[in-house]
Amino acid sequence: MPARTVPPATILVVEDEPALADVVRRYLDHAGHLARTVRTGPTALDTAAALDPDVVVLDLGLPGLDGLEVLRRLREVSDCYVLITTARAEESDRLVGLLAGADDYLTKPFSIRELVARVETVLRRPRRGAAADVAAAEIHRIGRLEIDEAAKEVRLDGETVPLTPTERDLLTVLADHRGQALRRDQLLRAVGRVDGVGDDHLVDVHIANLRRKLGESAGEQRYVLTVRGIGYRLGGEER
Repeated sequence: MPARTVPPATILVVEDEPALADVVRRYLDHAGHLARTVRTGPTALDTAAALDPDVVVLDLGLPGLDGLEVLRRLREVSDCYVLITTARAEESDRLVGLLAGADDYLTKPFSIRELVARVETVLRRPRRGAAADVAAAEIHRIGRLEIDEAAKEVRLDGETVPLTPTERDLLTVLADHRGQALRRDQLLRAVGRVDGVGDDHLVDVHIANLRRKLGESAGEQRYVLTVRGIGYRLGGEER
């Protein structure tokens, strides 16, 4: 077994092609993780509820209950990382998945090694159940918004905002660099792309999702501000 670079994780693979599912499972197991495979949407939701996985690898092209609906229902009850796979090459199809709450995507056919690398990239982020250094963690209070790093929660008017891990990570890094405009490649690194290389549009989609959940839009920016020619920064008055 190769040297482990991240803690072992529980991974649910939702894929209706048995041969591909088996290969993905074996590669993930070989990397030191516990991988479980299922073939249908309803089974995926039941298994996710029982297993509480760290990561779900979800094929969008499932028969019956399709992957997008599985993703939407999963997001109602879980903030696990979700990596979607799709045979649809059009950008609009990938964006629909990201808008529904996915953290990353791969287009079929993909390299199994790349899939494992993407999974381990998200696992390098602080885990939900990890002990927090309360002394070092901050609660950022900006207007009606609270970003609680120790609790890994974001609250608006005292109510928890249901962010995905990627959305929460983006908002936290912007809060940690208040007053500074961050480039998209810097934000990519913050959400797990270690070398900062990737689809810049991925950041834009997650920012759009984040704004929507905070009750704002590109035309009405209160907290997440666009800095033309650079990227984004956090606005609002700290309290």
